[in-house]
Amino acid sequence: MPWIVLLFGAVCEAVWATALGASAGMTLAVPTIIFGVALVLSMVSLGYALRFIPLGTAYSVWVGLGAALTVVYAIGTGAETVSVLKLLFVSGIVAATVGLKLVPVKKSKTP
Repeated sequence: MPWIVLLFGAVCEAVWATALGASAGMTLAVPTIIFGVALVLSMVSLGYALRFIPLGTAYSVWVGLGAALTVVYAIGTGAETVSVLKLLFVSGIVAATVGLKLVPVKKSKTP
């Protein structure tokens, strides 16, 4: 369940980043409201996931997938141009993120 919540948070991160870009400096009401709601949901999701997933892993997954989704959305809507290198590097972010999920977690000893 924590991984699903973390993935939801990464999607929300892409939503708030996109809405922020569309808000014209937070002067347009609808994108600004979407930004605020998605930001809160994203942070709450990350905070919940951190109770079960190590900080470095959770944050890397949250940021990496959020960034990749933001780029893919921008390409899909035509806001950014597509190139082989751009797709290669976004794929690298996704591959590294999946790799972090596959690494076994060692429980740290508490003092």
